Amino acid sequence: LTLFVCVIGDKLCSVNISLNFLLIAVSDEELKKRIAEELALERARRDSEAQKRRLARQLEEKDRELKKHDAYYKEQLARLEERSAQFYKVTTEQYQKAADEVSARFKRYESHPICGELQDKILQCYREHAQETLSCSALASQYLNCVNHAKQVSWACSH
Repeated sequence: LTLFVCVIGDKLCSVNISLNFLLIAVSDEELKKRIAEELALERARRDSEAQKRRLARQLEEKDRELKKHDAYYKEQLARLEERSAQFYKVTTEQYQKAADEVSARFKRYESHPICGELQDKILQCYREHAQETLSCSALASQYLNCVNHAKQVSWACSH
């Protein structure tokens, strides 16, 4: 509040001028500034919200794309596993067939020692009489006769 004194004619008068006008002018400037700040904040908030929505849409799109790829690769994996199982089955069957053919073609040859008992006795005799090998000649002769006899029996059976 300001007080002015003035003279009008011969009268002295005082005039009170309110500061409201000045306050209004100052308040108007401050109000404009605050409104501009609020508008800027609101614009920034809207931009931020729009950015969030845009990023959320992109994220959803990426998620759909990843799910699509996941399904595709799971399908491919299932196909490969099926093909692998089929290949394994065919390979196993072919291997078994080949093994059966080989077994049928080539009978297992079983050999049994001929005159094994005499052979063991001769070897033991040679160990015991390393310096006197002639003392084992009777056993060696028996062994030779046994082997020759086995050859004759084997030859007769094969013809």
